[in-house]
Amino acid sequence: MAVSPEFLDYALEQLSPLGGISHRRMFGGIGLYRHELFFALIAEDALYFKVDEVSRPDFEAAGCEPFKPFGGDKPMSYWSVPLEALEDPDEMAVWTARALDAAMRAKAAKKKS
Repeated sequence: MAVSPEFLDYALEQLSPLGGISHRRMFGGIGLYRHELFFALIAEDALYFKVDEVSRPDFEAAGCEPFKPFGGDKPMSYWSVPLEALEDPDEMAVWTARALDAAMRAKAAKKKS
């Protein structure tokens, strides 16, 4: 799950207009946070956003793929970001908002249980 410094820099640059973005190494990849809310990860030079039942249809419709660590059959709740979002700041903002919303819903659900 290696991440090149160039791709990490590129992804961080694309997300920088949001402010409050930080990153941490994890399991060979990179976890991305906004104000300590884990909402994305980078693995193998691909950016994946948090999804849930609400946002998954949008990612599916855009042709995104679920993150499957180590080639496993069980996908995680992170899906690839559409290529057009990586190249268009306005699109990136829309998709990032979906990821942040999904991460906030997941965090709220954990607090309730």
